[in-house]
Parts: sequence; C-alpha cells; structure tokens
Amino acid sequence: MTTTTHTYTCTVVGMTCSHCVSSVSTEIGLIPGVSDVRVDLDSGAVTVTSEHSLEETAVRAAVDEAGYELRRPEELNGSTKRTEQ
Repeated sequence: MTTTTHTYTCTVVGMTCSHCVSSVSTEIGLIPGVSDVRVDLDSGAVTVTSEHSLEETAVRAAVDEAGYELRRPEELNGSTKRTEQ
C-alpha cells in the first residue's frame, strides 16, 4: 500500500536559538496530520510533512502561536512551496 505524503516548505523569521526552533517545531507538530517538522535555524527554512495537504493559515497560526513570523511567498521570491509525493 502506497501512502501519499504532503510537504509544505516556508520560511520563519525571528528565530535566534535552539529554543526558538523547538517552539516552532512543537506548535507546528500540533497541527492534525503532521508527521514531521524540520527547522533550519540558520536559514529559517521549515519543512513540514503531513498525511494531508496543509493550509497556510494553519501553519501561520502555529508559527504565530510560537511567537514568530511566517513570510509569504512574494516576500521571499517564492520560497514557500507545496509538493506531493
């Protein structure tokens, strides 16, 4: 049986330490269906893997709850993207 996963990639600004990474990872990880969250502190890149397609509003709300800012694609020259595997 093949499982479809969805990947959502975005950039979060304002993170400065491992505690920041942990906060963002924890909040995004609470979104139903999320199976993996990878955060790169240096670049601010966040990659979220989920069992179903994610709405940007859910990810944005989680990032806001953690105290940081998700940047829109047009603000970062298209760095937010969605892919299905």
